[in-house]
Amino acid sequence: MAHDTHTHVGAPAYRQAIAGCLDGAIGHHGLSEAELVPWLDRLAPALARLQDDYRTRRLPHLRIPEESTDIVAAEAAFARLCQGARAVIFFGTGGSSLGGQTLAQLGGWHIPGTADEAQKRRPRTRFYDNLDGETLQSALGSFDDVGAARFVVISKSGGTPETLVQALAALDAVKAAGHGARIPELFLGISEPRTQGKANGLRTLFEAHGIPMLDHHPGIGGRFSALTNVGLLPAIARGLDPRAVRAGARSVVDALMAARTPRDCAPALGAAVAVALARDRGIRVQVMMPYSDRLGRFSAWFAQLWAESLGKNGQGMAPIACLGPVDQHSQLQLFMDGPREHLITVVRAPTAGTGPRISVELAKGAGLDYLAGRTAGDLVAAQAEALPQALARAGRPVRTFDLARLDERAMGALMMHMMLETILAAHLLGVDPFDQPAVELAKIITRERVAALPKV
Repeated sequence: MAHDTHTHVGAPAYRQAIAGCLDGAIGHHGLSEAELVPWLDRLAPALARLQDDYRTRRLPHLRIPEESTDIVAAEAAFARLCQGARAVIFFGTGGSSLGGQTLAQLGGWHIPGTADEAQKRRPRTRFYDNLDGETLQSALGSFDDVGAARFVVISKSGGTPETLVQALAALDAVKAAGHGARIPELFLGISEPRTQGKANGLRTLFEAHGIPMLDHHPGIGGRFSALTNVGLLPAIARGLDPRAVRAGARSVVDALMAARTPRDCAPALGAAVAVALARDRGIRVQVMMPYSDRLGRFSAWFAQLWAESLGKNGQGMAPIACLGPVDQHSQLQLFMDGPREHLITVVRAPTAGTGPRISVELAKGAGLDYLAGRTAGDLVAAQAEALPQALARAGRPVRTFDLARLDERAMGALMMHMMLETILAAHLLGVDPFDQPAVELAKIITRERVAALPKV
């Protein structure tokens, strides 16, 4: 059985290696072929089901990479929205934000000093996904002219209270600044189409104000929506190519459809390794550790996807979002020498030869002769190679993803891989990856407590 898997159509966007999870690399702490194969065999029905889901269009997640009309609509809506804008504010939480943040960061968002001339000509991009009263008030008060800001509000159901509070506060701020008549040009909403008998507060609010709306795909839930207009609109805001994102995702779906067995399918191999290690070796924590600032929010997106999709009925593996090399200095001690309960996934992009080149004279003066004449990217590349080797020597399971290059195509492929891997892992755990029943109870109690507050 091959231990390296990758997308098979065209040049591979990534290569996954699981050898560091097997006994040949880490001894008895790893899985044997005899242990892994039954888990892969259990995925045969799920793989066949996904292939049938694609053919019958039963699971829209698999067909979204082929669509383009929604991209055209999103591009047109954003072009109208950003005319005369200095900043575009995205309101949304959880899956309505993390996918967009992941793609926007590929375009340099939230990475100081990375904006090129083209980026500098675009409106600034901001995300407010966590509701905090002081932060929201400060954000809305930070504009010299709130009329130069634009607001994109995203809620699949249209009833997310945190997001609606942000929208209401922004509408109040715009009206207070004397821009009430301009509200339809300052706001844009994304929510699922109106359904008879089902309330949609965001649509009702925005339609009453004449605010344009884009349809959230009704068949794709928030944490799986990164490849819909929910994630692609922020990508467009950063000047990325949304079609290339989907092309990368489609390469993974094409490889899925070409797979004859789970052994031929990269997401199936990843799911089988994760669940087998959890069940047979007590590996209950999934660590996502990419080595690029542009993949920092990808780790956070993965953490929500994995936790909320699989954490049900006493099942699941806790995810930890990390970033290399910085987390080598904050969490690696635990991963190397703490409880044997972590599977570390290292994502590597080509960095050798990038960044400032270190002066030979200055490097020697600092006692760093080995860095003399090297680039900053050379050091990061060496660290990303060294970490899996060190983990393997310590008997700690580690898998790697090597990206051919860090671009829209690679990001789309990586995100689709993780979504499929999550769906397949759910099959092995016997849970539904698409619901979140435990979250609903907290929402109900929250509404009851707010309703019980004294009237103002």
